[in-house]
This record gives sequence, C-alpha cells and structure tokens, in this order.
Amino acid sequence: MRLVQCLDAAGARVVAATGDDGVARLVNDAASTFALAQEAIADGVGLAVVVERHGLGDVVDLAAVEADGRLLSPIDHPDPAHLFVTGTGLTHLGSAEGRDKMHKDLADPAKQTDSMKMFRLGVEGGRPEPGEFGVQPEWFYKGDGSILTAPGAALASPSFALDGGEEPEIAGIYVIGPDGTPHRLGFALANEFSDHVTERQNYLYLAHSKLRACAVGPELLTGALPTDLRGASRVLRDGAVIWEKPFLSGESNMCHSIANLEAHHFKYPLFCRPGDVHVHCFGTATLSFSDGLRIAEGDVMEIEVADFGRPLRNPLGTADTPYRAVKPL
Repeated sequence: MRLVQCLDAAGARVVAATGDDGVARLVNDAASTFALAQEAIADGVGLAVVVERHGLGDVVDLAAVEADGRLLSPIDHPDPAHLFVTGTGLTHLGSAEGRDKMHKDLADPAKQTDSMKMFRLGVEGGRPEPGEFGVQPEWFYKGDGSILTAPGAALASPSFALDGGEEPEIAGIYVIGPDGTPHRLGFALANEFSDHVTERQNYLYLAHSKLRACAVGPELLTGALPTDLRGASRVLRDGAVIWEKPFLSGESNMCHSIANLEAHHFKYPLFCRPGDVHVHCFGTATLSFSDGLRIAEGDVMEIEVADFGRPLRNPLGTADTPYRAVKPL
C-alpha cells in the first residue's frame, strides 16, 4: 500500500491510499498520515489495518492533484519542531563501474581518505546479525519539519549557497510511540538536496552543506523495503532531459543493512521522544554534480522508482537569506 497526503479541491487536507490495483482512493475521515500512525500505535496494529478500518472512498486522480500543485509531503507533524530530518552517507555500493573503481581505490594506500576508510568499514561491518550493532555509518542532521518541501514545489537554495544539487535517496519514515519505541510507517523517495561545492571545499563543511531544504514523496510505501530498487535520477531544463543516470538502492545495492542504519540513529534517547516524527535518508551513489553538471534555477530534479508510484519532481529555486546581526540584551 502507498499513502499520499494532499489537498482536495476545496483546500482541505486528505489522505489517499493506493493498493495493488494502482488506483488511489480517499481514506475516509483521515486528514494526515501522522494521525493514522498514532491510531495504529495506540491500537497495536499496522497502518494497513487502520486504513481498512477507516475504509476507502472516492477515486483520487493523483496526476490532476500534482498538476494543480496540491500534493503534500507524505508525512509531517502539526508542530514542525517535532520532526527531524537526518541522513547517512557512504552506504551504497553504486554501479558496477563505480563499484570496481571503489574497490581499486580501497586497495590503493594513497587513496585511503577518511571517506574511503569509512566506506571500507561499512563494507566489512555494516551488516550485523539481528539485534546487534554493526559499524556506525556517517550521520548528519539536515533540519526540522520546516525544511520539508512539497513534491512539485521549488527546493529553495539560500542566497549564500555556492551550489544546489539533487541527492536521490530512499528515506525511512518513523513516529515515536508513547514508550519511546520507533515505529516505521514505511519508506519514501527523497531528494536530500545539498550544497556540493561547499562540501568539496573541505569535508569539515559537510554539516553546513546539508542544512538545506529536502523533498520527500509524493507516496509513502508501507511494508518492507524491496531489496533491489532500480529507477532513475534525471535533471530537466526547459522540459528536456539534460542529465540522467540509473538510481539503485535497497539492501542489495548497499553496504549497510537498513536495520543497522536505524539502530545507530535510534540508539540516542534524543531521537526516541514520544510523538516525534523522523525522516531518515539512507544515502545514494548517484549525483549529477559528480558528472560536472551545475543545476540552474528552474531546472527540474526528478527521481523515479516504479515501486514508489509517482516520481518526485522539484525545480530549483532560490531564497533571499539576509545577514542577521545579533542584538545583545
């Protein structure tokens, strides 16, 4: 099952569910995925049970909803400060060509950068036995719920940024239960939008480069994540594709297990606060920036994987970010 949050023609929030028939239908008496998740947690059942209990109503034309700009992120929180957007890196093996180059670099002592050392650690210890911690991955904070950008809306690059580029990823979506247990609702496509020029200047600028907007969705896939996900990441300019590469994810294409990435995120009590929402991005091996492309304002970044239904599309925008002088009290 896939879940979508959107606005109806009157501007009211609704949730739609898509089943095996590929048809999206309204979930009766449901205004948010978050509320459905809270109901499931309280009753000790899965999201599918809650949706079935609510029942399905009218058919929703998602193409028309997208064309009208009425799509919302598939998860949010009534208080954006209680939603964490975070991510991991150096988790994917990449294409066969990239994988071969990576293994050659790993064997070359002259190329043993900190990134290569961390990647090696993941290859050697990123898939522990169930219930055990493996090697911890790279981890970063991206922002709170205020940075979530709806599918179709512009991903705004701040005026001080040196670059703004796509990072096609899969994100896990979680709600923390009353006892501090993380509950996974499912997974969604994510554009973990970043400033790669800033990061390239010095790897210690990674934290700065990640404090940017992030788009998720438009559909949330419930259940287990398929182990071999294959899709495409592309950039369009004036309606024409100017860059495109395969996007591979799922555990068959990763050096870390999903369980290990989750365990190292939720081991911190800070991230187990009841009622909070987490969007945790799992990394990528596909970037247009790596091929020398500089995305321009108005270019559309598109991520598509058939398992997730509709593609995630967002144009690049800009946001004026003035210098803020601090006033002493």
